[in-house]
Amino acid sequence: MPTSTWFRLNVAKRERILNAAMREFGEHGFSTGSLNAIAREAEIAKGSLFQYFTDKQEFFAYVCDEASRRMREAMERRVAALDFDQSFEEWLVDVFCEWTEHIAEHPLERAITAASFFELDNTVRGLVRETTNQHYLLTIDPLIAMWSERGEIRPDADIQVISTLAVMLFQHVALAPYYDGLDPVLGLHGRTVEEQRPVIRQLVAGLRPLFYAD
Repeated sequence: MPTSTWFRLNVAKRERILNAAMREFGEHGFSTGSLNAIAREAEIAKGSLFQYFTDKQEFFAYVCDEASRRMREAMERRVAALDFDQSFEEWLVDVFCEWTEHIAEHPLERAITAASFFELDNTVRGLVRETTNQHYLLTIDPLIAMWSERGEIRPDADIQVISTLAVMLFQHVALAPYYDGLDPVLGLHGRTVEEQRPVIRQLVAGLRPLFYAD
C-alpha cells in the first residue's frame, strides 16, 4: 500500500504520476521500466517516489491495481446499462463487446494489463495478477450467479469453470487485437472493435454447451 503521503497529494499530481507510471510500465514492463523516466514525465524528483511507495515493486503493484480498479468500475457501469431481458448468451456477447470498446478507448489501462500479464518475474507477476484477477472475479462472479438463479444456466453447470473461462477470455480479447502472436486460430490481431464482434459471437457460441442444456 502507498504511504499516507501519497494520499495527501492533490488529485492532479497523483493523476500525473499514475499516468506517467502507466505509460512507462505499460511500454517497458516492471523489469525495465524506469523510475527516472516516470519522475521526469511527472515533473517530480525521483526521490519523491520513495516518499509514496516503499520500493519499485510496491509502486508497480499499486499501478496495476489502480488500472484494474478503474476498468472494473467502468465495466460495472457499462454492464448495468445492458438489457437483462435478453438471453444469457446474447447478454454475454454484449458484455464482451462493451469490454472490447472500453479496452480500445483506454490504451494506458490496456498497456498495464499487458505488462502484468507478460511480466517475466514470477514473484512480481504472482503479486500483481493475484490482485488484478480479483477485480475480474468481483465483476464476473455475481453476474454469473444472478443468471444461474434466473435459470438461464443449466443447473448441472460448473459455475467455477464458467467463471474461469470468462476471465481467460476477457484477458484474451483485451490483448490479442493489440499484441502479436496471441491468437493464432481466430486472428484477432489488428482487428478494429467492429471487426472483433463476429469473433466474440463465435467465442460465446462455443461456450453454449457449458451453460445451455440442449
